[in-house]
Amino acid sequence: MCFKELEESFKDHCGIFGIYRTDKKQDSAKITYFGLYALQHRGQESSGIAVNDSGNIIYHKDNGLVNEVFNEVVLNHLKGSSAIGHVRYSTTGKSDRENAQPLVVKYRKGHMALAHNGNLVNAHIIREELEQEGAIFQTTIDSEVIANLISRNRIKSENIEEAILKTMDEIKGAYSLLILTPNKLIAVRDPYGLRPLVMGKINNNICFASETCALDTVGAEYIRDVEPGEIVSVTKDGIKSIKYGKSFKHLCVFEFIYFARADSYLDGISVYEIRKKLGKQLCRESYVECDIVIGVPDSGTTAAIGYAEEAKIPFSEGFIKNRYIGRTFIKPQQSQREIAVRLKLNPLKSNVAGKRVVLIDDSIVRGTTSRKIIKMLRDAGAREVHLRISSPPVLFPCYYGIDTPDRNELIAANYTTQEIAKILGADSLEYLSLDGLNSVFENKLQNFCTACFSGNYVTEIPENFNKYIFEEGV
Repeated sequence: MCFKELEESFKDHCGIFGIYRTDKKQDSAKITYFGLYALQHRGQESSGIAVNDSGNIIYHKDNGLVNEVFNEVVLNHLKGSSAIGHVRYSTTGKSDRENAQPLVVKYRKGHMALAHNGNLVNAHIIREELEQEGAIFQTTIDSEVIANLISRNRIKSENIEEAILKTMDEIKGAYSLLILTPNKLIAVRDPYGLRPLVMGKINNNICFASETCALDTVGAEYIRDVEPGEIVSVTKDGIKSIKYGKSFKHLCVFEFIYFARADSYLDGISVYEIRKKLGKQLCRESYVECDIVIGVPDSGTTAAIGYAEEAKIPFSEGFIKNRYIGRTFIKPQQSQREIAVRLKLNPLKSNVAGKRVVLIDDSIVRGTTSRKIIKMLRDAGAREVHLRISSPPVLFPCYYGIDTPDRNELIAANYTTQEIAKILGADSLEYLSLDGLNSVFENKLQNFCTACFSGNYVTEIPENFNKYIFEEGV
């Protein structure tokens, strides 16, 4: 079996931020800009901001990083008392400019902007039904399906919150939404709480974000997480909360393992502390005699610190990371693939030469990058390289907004651990066990989605879902 030479790491669908100002100041776009900057790790393909300017929704969005899409001139044009923003990595729909968010739509009852983090598992079914009825779609993203349903349901609803509740009856999968109307800012989280969404306050102004690190950046005080199945509506009259039927806690566990920034808190839990505990548990399960412990920057670093503390072995920097590679850097030709990895990481020869090294990473998807990193350590003079992974083997694809490949391309689904170690060129390889992961979460792993490890999806997955993803160009 040949594994494609594609980028190794998981990618999340996106990050969202929004603010509703009661003091009527017109700098909501700038605050949103800084909020998105803090969430840039959640998506690097496109970014956008929509603002409410005295009842008119104006917006700017494009492909690129936040600081590529926005400048002082653009932000000064986006005057408004409330705003929502979005950074995107495409898991459903092509990475074209028209797929950038927020989506701004006009319909019979008015207009709105919508920003979406997550992925629907039945979007293709609903879209086909709507197109059969004559609906026209301008994008290839499932977020437009949500906007279309809300617009249709609003016609026969007392208010937009009622229309959202009706829409939640129809859509299945993961979604955290921010919806901006001429007089409201609305936050919505799916009944399983698969994707994160938090609420904060700047003075008396309410804001929402995918992670608490964005609240910290803009100087907001954390209030609480938006609950699974909750609709939070903010107007000049205050905050109103509506709950959708039954709800369950199944936040994606990979938010803690990889996606979220280490300084964030999700459901009141420190991401940094969880990653450190993962490293400690990994050491207890798979200790090996070595001279130093290093992590793959940045997501493997905190787990490596935990492993080193538990093993009482020195933690050391093994790589220097180039933090100035933008989205548009010139990619090397096929014959120069090693350069692509070395542009991002370069080993510290003085730290690893002649050493027995334990290398900590958060996960292995295809194994292509892991193999290159291990080779780099060998070339730098490492005597032994023992790879330790701070999560269980990824055996199943994710359908809820994380870019994981077909199961045929997941290396752990096709080879034994010993075979993978040989393929990657490691002296040994061990993963954290599922029981070990459960112990880190104090035996409450049932409150998290672990489908990529176990295959136990929280919703039914349509049979032709993979076909739809392929046809949409991901």
